[in-house]
Amino acid sequence: MIQHNDAPLPLAKRPRAPAEHEPATVRIGPICAVPEVLRSLGQDPAVVLGEIGIDPRLFDDPDNLVSYAARARILGHCAARTGCRHFGLLIGERGGLQGFGIVGLLVKYSTDVATALQRLVGFLHLHVRGAGVALSVAGDLATLRYDILQPDVEAVDQLGEAAVATMFQILRGLCGGDWRPIEVRLAHRAPPDLRPYRRYFGVTPAFDAAEYAVVFKASWLDQPVPQGDPELIRLLQQHVLALETKHEGNLVAQVRAVLRGAILAGHAGEEQVAAMLSLHKRRLHRRLVAEGTQFRALDAECRYEIARQLLEHSALAIAQIAQTLGYAEASVFNRAFRRWSGTTPTRWREQHSRG
Repeated sequence: MIQHNDAPLPLAKRPRAPAEHEPATVRIGPICAVPEVLRSLGQDPAVVLGEIGIDPRLFDDPDNLVSYAARARILGHCAARTGCRHFGLLIGERGGLQGFGIVGLLVKYSTDVATALQRLVGFLHLHVRGAGVALSVAGDLATLRYDILQPDVEAVDQLGEAAVATMFQILRGLCGGDWRPIEVRLAHRAPPDLRPYRRYFGVTPAFDAAEYAVVFKASWLDQPVPQGDPELIRLLQQHVLALETKHEGNLVAQVRAVLRGAILAGHAGEEQVAAMLSLHKRRLHRRLVAEGTQFRALDAECRYEIARQLLEHSALAIAQIAQTLGYAEASVFNRAFRRWSGTTPTRWREQHSRG
């Protein structure tokens, strides 16, 4: 989802969640550094990866595919096995556009930063199913956000951390060495040692945030990209658009993909979401019914997923989570959560939180 002053920009399609009939898959490219990082921490990649049934040769070709859940399991296991709480950060800081294949090239050779990021947002789903990136602008600030769309994946903290570090690397590559973030947001608890984060980001991240994101001055969006090449972009775009025609998802998947950002932005009404998808509210309703669901059900599923992630991985108070999800009072959120889970948010956190 790309937003500017609460209005969607039409330059690229929005990220999509995987449809029910397609697996949430991802190229191994963005986490190809796993064996290298394991070795730097004194571990044998063959041993550590073998413990979860992963062949280290999987990382030899960045185009190899794994499920999104498997990628999460890899990062989570490696973090636990090495005792390195910032394992995802170490992976992300070795990442960049080179991990995204032809989409990365399309982004790299764009003429300006705004166009580059819009292409990243619009075409990321060609290489990643289960997550999306969103760009929004409010006043003089721009926010590049990473959304985990696949429900119930493990190691959300490692996934989000790696993604934010990668986005940071991409922004620095597009904008140049003078670029600096205004804020880095991580939606998990602060680890005991903040030094690796300060060293890499140059700022202390805002932990226990409602989202995984990088905030920067919107003026950078007008910055020309040094490698910009219009003719190369024309050729790359033809290939990417050909791939796009093979990856059309269903409407349910598209609604789920835009809902998370809409909920966090406080613009998740059915009419507002329909507008983001260039549909009239009544048409959206009819098409969802035809696909066997309703907007209210998808909205509840998404709110429940966000609530679970924040309860498990952040230290946000229940009242703060309620406010993040748009509930006027914590009691209203408590009742909704009980309907979804059969228990209260406090009890759910006690049962699932890792502290």
